[in-house]
Parts: sequence; structure tokens; C-alpha cells
Amino acid sequence: MDPSEPRNDLRRPNHTTGRRCAVVTGGASGIGRALAEALAVTGVGIVVADRQAELAEQVAFGIRARGGAARAAELDVRNLDGFRKVVQDAFAESGRLDYLFNNAGIVVSGEIGEYEPADWDDVIDVNLRGVTHGILAAYPLMIEQGFGHIVNTASMAGLMSSPAMGSYTVTKHAVVALSRVLRIEARRHGVRVSVLCPGVIRTPILEGGRYGRLKLDPALIAEFFERLRPMDPALFARRALRAVERNRGIIIEPPWWRLFWYLDRLSPRLADKLAEGAFHRMRREVERLQGS
Repeated sequence: MDPSEPRNDLRRPNHTTGRRCAVVTGGASGIGRALAEALAVTGVGIVVADRQAELAEQVAFGIRARGGAARAAELDVRNLDGFRKVVQDAFAESGRLDYLFNNAGIVVSGEIGEYEPADWDDVIDVNLRGVTHGILAAYPLMIEQGFGHIVNTASMAGLMSSPAMGSYTVTKHAVVALSRVLRIEARRHGVRVSVLCPGVIRTPILEGGRYGRLKLDPALIAEFFERLRPMDPALFARRALRAVERNRGIIIEPPWWRLFWYLDRLSPRLADKLAEGAFHRMRREVERLQGS
């Protein structure tokens, strides 16, 4: 780390007044919930932002019951005005905004030829526009205060080809690219940017999630992901936050998934052949189930 950069880690605030503050979108479940709970342990005040308002309140209540500081905020990340209000309210309460975790996301599985226009719209609106809305809401405040950390949740699907998850892969590649560009531009303002690229984490999104859709057999999807040894979200959050503290740009967990990223960078052709093989195995299994 450049010693001239301002510190903004999870243990020591770089501002003398007010509790550190984090807005976590998609905070009611999965990775978002795990991040919110892990952040609260470090003394950060949490805004659990989610369109599942009742579930978000349950998460915030649980954090408060364990001695942390948290409140829920109903938020649909597709709504820029709503996003700005959530961020501005958090800033007004704390006098600062230390972290924005742009974590909300959905998945529509299936081959691209099976997609309807609404499938593309839904995934792009949440996974990509939701992130840009967060940046539009939080980045100017962070520039003004001279510090802050924006953490965008992408996926390993943002670093490699993921057949049968085309729209998800497209948006997550875009989130990785956006994060890398913003990281360069934001450095001069004292603002940090990281992108999370989880492998398979045991979250509701593996089953489609509350707002996603599976165009493949759910049992087949579950079996496929189980072979990839899903990581517990609480463990993922702890490891990811340590990497955020170190100001890592691209954060990959579990660590063994980095091998796939290295392979994709060293030999895209070989990586695509392996992805194609996995895709055809999945197609054969789908055909077997349909014929049984």
C-alpha cells in the first residue's frame, strides 16, 4: 500500500468524529447479510438495505441484539432517487460514509437463446444499474469528505466464461470493469474501490433467490453447485473484509478459484474448452432428466 494514501481500514477510522458507517445493499440475505454482520462486529454502524424490508429489519434487529449498531432501510437498487435517499440519510446520521457495499444481485439461469427481453432487463437493472446507482449516490459524498471505500460484488462469472448464466456473466464482467476503472480514477480523491469475485457461496441465489429465475431444473443446479463445494457466507465475509482492509482491488474467495482466473488469463482458449465441456455435461444431464 502507498504510505501516502489515507487509511480507511475496518479497525481504525481515518476521521475523528462519528461512528464509521456502511450501507450494504442486498443486506437481508446471503453475502450481504454476512457482510453486514461481520462489519458490525468491528464497530461499524450498518444500514441493511434491501427490498425485502421485513427480512432486512430482522437482520438489523439481530445485529442490535448482539450489541452492534444497525438499522434497516427498504431499497430497490433500480431506483436511483431511493438509493440517494438511503445514502444521504446514512451520511446525515453519522456525519460520514465509510463504506458502500454494492452487493444486491439476481440471477437468471439458462441458455441465451431461451431469454426473453424481461430476463435481460431484470438482470441488467439490478446487477449493473444497481451498482451505477450506488456509485452515483455515494461517490460524490466520499469525494467531498476525502475518504471512503466502495466495494462492488461481482462474481467469478465476471472473470471467466459461465455458460447457462449468460446475462449474469455479462453484468458481472461489467461490474469488474467498472470497479477497475473507478479504482484508478478515485485514488486521487482518497476513495478506494474493490470488487468481490466470489466462487460458489452457499446463499439463496444458488436456488434462484427471491427475485431470480432458474430456466434449468433446480435439483440439477443444486447438484452442480454442490460439486463445487459452496463456502459458508460468514467465512466468506470475514475473509473478504480482511482483503478490503488491505485495499485489494480484486478479491477472490475461496482462494482455489484463483486457479481458474489464472488459467483464463494464461490460456483463454483452454479455459473456454473446459467451460464448454462442463456445459455439454450439463446439457446431457438435462436431457437425461427430461427423458426420464
